[in-house]
Amino acid sequence: MRKLHLLLSAFLLSVVSVAYAQAPAGYYNSLNGKKDAELKLALHNIIRNFTRISSYNDLPRYFQTTDVYPESHRWWDMYSDIPLYAPSFSGLNREHSFPKSWWGGSTSVGAYVDLNHLYPSERAANSAKSNYPLGVVDMNQTVKFNNGVCRVGYPVRGQGGGASTVFEPDDEYKGDFARTYFYMATCYQDLTWKYTYMVSQNAYPTLNQWSVQLLMEWHRADPVSQKERDRNEAVYGFQNNRNPFIDMPELAEYLWGDRRGESFTPGEVIVPPVGDPQLLAPTHGLELQFGQVAQGHSSTARLFVHGQDLKNSIELLLYTGDASMFSMSTDAIPADLANSDDGYWLNITYRPTSIGTHSSRVLLSGDFEGSRGVALRGECLPVPTLTACTALDPTDIQSDRYTANWSAPAGEVIDYYVVTRTRYAGGTATDEELPAEETSLEITGFDESDSESYAVQSVRLGVRSPMSNIVFVNHSGVSGVTVEEPLTVQSFEGYVRIICSAPQTGCVIYDVAGRLVAAPGTVEQNTDISLPTGVYFIMTDSHRTPVKAVVL
Repeated sequence: MRKLHLLLSAFLLSVVSVAYAQAPAGYYNSLNGKKDAELKLALHNIIRNFTRISSYNDLPRYFQTTDVYPESHRWWDMYSDIPLYAPSFSGLNREHSFPKSWWGGSTSVGAYVDLNHLYPSERAANSAKSNYPLGVVDMNQTVKFNNGVCRVGYPVRGQGGGASTVFEPDDEYKGDFARTYFYMATCYQDLTWKYTYMVSQNAYPTLNQWSVQLLMEWHRADPVSQKERDRNEAVYGFQNNRNPFIDMPELAEYLWGDRRGESFTPGEVIVPPVGDPQLLAPTHGLELQFGQVAQGHSSTARLFVHGQDLKNSIELLLYTGDASMFSMSTDAIPADLANSDDGYWLNITYRPTSIGTHSSRVLLSGDFEGSRGVALRGECLPVPTLTACTALDPTDIQSDRYTANWSAPAGEVIDYYVVTRTRYAGGTATDEELPAEETSLEITGFDESDSESYAVQSVRLGVRSPMSNIVFVNHSGVSGVTVEEPLTVQSFEGYVRIICSAPQTGCVIYDVAGRLVAAPGTVEQNTDISLPTGVYFIMTDSHRTPVKAVVL
């Protein structure tokens, strides 16, 4: 029935002009008459500024609006048909459909919490998908994963972009994924890509040739569904930006398909009166969620404010409810900043003074018609007590990747984990923090280091547990998976102080270039060692994991 509905929709698209009733008036006006790179840049400028949700941890709360079947409480999972039901998120992951490792995984990049490509996914399917590119799995070879909805395996000839494995979604959702990738290649066309299986280092066309062919095929075969339209509208209510390839599917043809080189004219352009002051963002009914915050801590969210032809400043007022729990970076936004192409980002901080649920509103008023209210909501919980995880042996060690493993203390509520990965190459050590939802994480790029180590912390309400033990991973196998005697170092101006529960022998100190700079031998509690300004790594016979120290 869904496919019949979609085929009918595709037919109607081909014979009538499309009215984009869901998008606000004037939202796509800047596209008119543009083509190719200029058209893609105009799209990029429309969608790149959006209100980021407050926390990666809060995604399940948003998913309850964007990814639940309308007739039930079942999660709408495009990766599996296992019946799982909201509000419980047990058995599911927050899945970056466009792999976060492709841009390096940085949590500061907007894509990390962009709902336009984040979906709930059953855990086993998410793990099997890894960071592989989309593609068609060669069924004549061994299929690595197949749950009846999605497959992971070797790509058919001409696909993969150099990857030996691809992820293939069900036919019902191939168009959904294609339009998601169109959005990502447009919204984040200015990123530097770490992995280029499907993208190239350019603003246009960004998608490389084999991926264009694949995605356009899926886009045409699986037209936009009502699910996508409803989800696009819900995301717009949270983020103030939209996926234009859902609103206007034909855009893909102008950028990567049969109409490339032609000027684009939206099916219905609603041009507001010239000079009429408007508040384009935030949208009416927006709710800014701050999630759960530990007492004594705070959470800051950014509200995107964008105007057009404003003559006077936008006045801001916190009012009603628990207004004293919230604060803003300013109480007035100058008209020229709000009117600029980049708009204005307003920082709002939730700093609760009591345990419980708190809410308030921000009222925006000015010379635009009416006023605009934005709801603020947060919850304060007691500060959690966390104990250290235990890092375990890595598994599936390959030349370019391995799986880090750990166990978590029983009975503790944990939001997610942070894996501190340290790469050792050419005598230097480089740290990188990687978030994880399960007690394992596939780590890629192993071929870029001589050896590595990892340790793990659990996180709850922004509070981190003590660091676990550290596990070393070598290309020839694993070493250093032993319980070490505690050793920490305090740094001061001109010296470091050793903190240990018992005397330790064989203390040596190296600089970042790997040179031995000191060999104090036996050290004990409160041993002070003089060192010049610099960064050092300290080890002992019973604590072989390097402890980093920075001397000022």
